[in-house]
Amino acid sequence: MKSKIHHQPNGSNGVVGGSDNGCRSESPSPPLSPSRRVPRRQRRQTLFRASSFSLRRNLRYLLLLPMIYASGLLMCVGPFSGLVGWVYIPGSVYRSPEIYQKLRDDILSDNSTALELEAVWKFKRRPKMPKPCPNATALSHLVPSSQRISSLESSALTPSGYLIVEANGGLNQQRSAICNAVAVAGLLNAVLVIPQFEFHAIWKDSSSFGDIYDEDHFISSLEGYVKVVRDVPDEIMNRFNYNVTSIPTIRVQAWATVNYYIGEVNPVLKEHGVIRISPFANRLAMSVPPYIQLLRCIANYKALKFSSSISTLAEKLVDRMIEKSSENGGKYISVHLRFEEDMVAFSCCLYEGGRAEKFEMDVIRQKSWKGKFKRKDRVIRPDLNRVNGKCPLTPLEVGMVLRGMGFDNNTSIYLASGGIYHPEKHLAPLREMFPHLYTKESLATPEELAPFEGYSSRMAALDYTVSLLSEVFVTTQGGNFPHFLMGHRRFLFGGHAKTIIPDKPKLVLLLQDMDMRWEVFKKEMKLMLGESDRKGVMVPRVRKINRKTSIYTYPLPECECIFQLSSNFSNTGNIQNIGALHPTSNLLMSSARL
Repeated sequence: MKSKIHHQPNGSNGVVGGSDNGCRSESPSPPLSPSRRVPRRQRRQTLFRASSFSLRRNLRYLLLLPMIYASGLLMCVGPFSGLVGWVYIPGSVYRSPEIYQKLRDDILSDNSTALELEAVWKFKRRPKMPKPCPNATALSHLVPSSQRISSLESSALTPSGYLIVEANGGLNQQRSAICNAVAVAGLLNAVLVIPQFEFHAIWKDSSSFGDIYDEDHFISSLEGYVKVVRDVPDEIMNRFNYNVTSIPTIRVQAWATVNYYIGEVNPVLKEHGVIRISPFANRLAMSVPPYIQLLRCIANYKALKFSSSISTLAEKLVDRMIEKSSENGGKYISVHLRFEEDMVAFSCCLYEGGRAEKFEMDVIRQKSWKGKFKRKDRVIRPDLNRVNGKCPLTPLEVGMVLRGMGFDNNTSIYLASGGIYHPEKHLAPLREMFPHLYTKESLATPEELAPFEGYSSRMAALDYTVSLLSEVFVTTQGGNFPHFLMGHRRFLFGGHAKTIIPDKPKLVLLLQDMDMRWEVFKKEMKLMLGESDRKGVMVPRVRKINRKTSIYTYPLPECECIFQLSSNFSNTGNIQNIGALHPTSNLLMSSARL
């Protein structure tokens, strides 16, 4: 666009745009000063002095630039640092085996100050007066009138249509999708079709909903809140030639708000009578009205119960762990060990395998994630990953942490894990520190495990249940599994997650100090245990209009009313009363002996 030019009236000496603010000056310009002729020699001296000053100033900046650049590399080594070579960072090298060999004799002989499992957790939550759990109708007044399209407002409302969702990921990512689907169905006054599970190239589990969860229990538990059916009626499927892919499919944005569903999704549902949302992972915001949170809680802690085949074997595994832990009063530790081959590859961390390990991990990454890790804009820095606490703990490191915290070699440990990367090599030091080490494979017979082989989600359900009922749960890497478990344990154990979360950035520094003594390491680990104990009872401050923390990790206080579905569980400790809330129903009976 051409700039506008303002012409001055004749006889005006005003200047257009002469001032900084773009306004026109109304005063006449001052007369020009008479020119003064400067001798040539004086002009050369003046120019020389100005040049010398400018050179000195620029030289000073030139000397400072390399120093600034080097400081930047040391303070925040980013992707560009790969262009100038590797820079050593304290804690970035895996030296845990060397530290263990140095401290091995002290570790194995140290059983003098064994930590009793019943004395691990010191912090207690302040008991609150129980509040009656409001029923569905009573909650409707909490919902703004503009959002009252849920069946919770009136059972006489005609459903707006059928909701089909496709959950993806592993066991607990699917669990999140199921709970969110129940909430969305309640929000839209829709009939929820039993969720379908996508087959994932990583998880490689073809299980259906009924293979993992009890469908009848799921449907009956949600009665009066959300109507659930197994299939879309024939009269509707006939309109789409019985082809699910012909049903209108909506790609919902991640963490979609209530207003988004009401404004964008609900009109399509009403128009067609059925919609399909795929994929459905993390497709509902955490900040939702109270009655939506209630639906999430009911789905997670009441409606989702593992299938009879899973719950039967899980109960046997828990009984066997209690029996193996008789010296500790039936109490045991569970460790979620994420040192599987695919996890090590995905983390882009290096341990002690050298070039052979790097080549092996590159092959696995290419096979499982194609070119994701070979993009030009992706710089892989194993050293930074370790310093930032993104590397899965090895079995050896887990053993050193637990022995440092005071757990002796009589402690029973259950490993919740898939196939460990090079198990013979990496599990040996952990078994040396904790001889009473068990897995589902060692507790169950081959015949009992046969129906679960090749189904990662069903195997994870067994690990989930045994870990849920342990006295101590140790998480070694993030993910949906530990987050759901921590929330479930908070829900069951009076608000305390009873979870050890190692401070990995601090740990990697300790495990590189070759001069460190065992007494020093123990002191640091006891501080780390105390911090986990303190954080285990924390409840994040939740703003009603902007909840960001996961309701599945921090179910209290929103899900507290679900306690009222049992008879004074918190006061009596009667596990039988909350059997219906547990994913394996009567399995909680066995935990009464813990």
